[in-house]
Amino acid sequence: MTLIGTEIDDYPRDMIGFGRTPPHPRWPGDARIALQIALNYECGAETNVLHGDATSEGALNDCGMPPVPGMRVPTVDAIFEYGSRVGAWRVLRILRDFDIRGCLLASGMAVERNPDLARAAVADGHEIVGHGYRWIDHSRMSEAEERAYIAKSVETLERVTGQRPIGWLSGRAGGVNTRRLLVEHGGFRYDRDCLNDELPYWTQVDGRQHLCVPYSFETNDLRFGIGGDWVNGEDFFIYMRDAFDLLYAEGATQPKMMTVSLHDRIIGRPARAAGLVRFLEHVRRHDRVWIATGAEIAEHWTNHFPPPADGPA
Repeated sequence: MTLIGTEIDDYPRDMIGFGRTPPHPRWPGDARIALQIALNYECGAETNVLHGDATSEGALNDCGMPPVPGMRVPTVDAIFEYGSRVGAWRVLRILRDFDIRGCLLASGMAVERNPDLARAAVADGHEIVGHGYRWIDHSRMSEAEERAYIAKSVETLERVTGQRPIGWLSGRAGGVNTRRLLVEHGGFRYDRDCLNDELPYWTQVDGRQHLCVPYSFETNDLRFGIGGDWVNGEDFFIYMRDAFDLLYAEGATQPKMMTVSLHDRIIGRPARAAGLVRFLEHVRRHDRVWIATGAEIAEHWTNHFPPPADGPA
């Protein structure tokens, strides 16, 4: 059997990263941790036969309902409606109470269906991050289809919110062409289609340096719901607190970054939102914490760790 792509020089993955000596990021204010709050706003852009899809939505629908071919499922519809009608507003109010500016990871179709919510996020100082036009799997798209989706997402977000996204997180799974298409489209300073580090890093895309600001599926409320291992807001609080505390302790010598990833239809439920409030109260009791948007982190990294002039990042 021939093993394809296993030669060291040709292997298309970086298993080393910064290694044993990661750079000191020199966060503003000599912060020991950079904390990002990222709210996914996808409701109204999910899989639905109303959108021409073959099934109902089967992911992160909060009730464990699998996809149903050829049918709308009222329970699933209602869960996504709740996120847009109630949950997102609750999360925005909580962030406003704590004077926190984060990222709204916004799907274009969702923004079109509730433009007031997206405009309120911009008015509160949150960054609009491209999150696909639809909340669907990019890995199954053709290159031409994905190119058109990226363009449509950018156009929609800029038209509705007045803010052109400079960051990107694919709607579900990114594809093998996504990063190259983002660079080709132009205007993106960074993307978040990476889960492999706790610091930003440069990567080479078609001979050009491109910045990755890692996201998280781990410090993420997707672990609630049917089949998840979190039951209540205290589970969320404890997990987030422990991650924060360890990173904060390590930050005495090696500061890193933590992303708290949220979904309006999940963390927006009252009992779960209480856990978010407790976590933010815990964070507020610490000094030397830089709470930043993805764009602010990208700008800081670019200024302090500019991309290599040429060659591999």
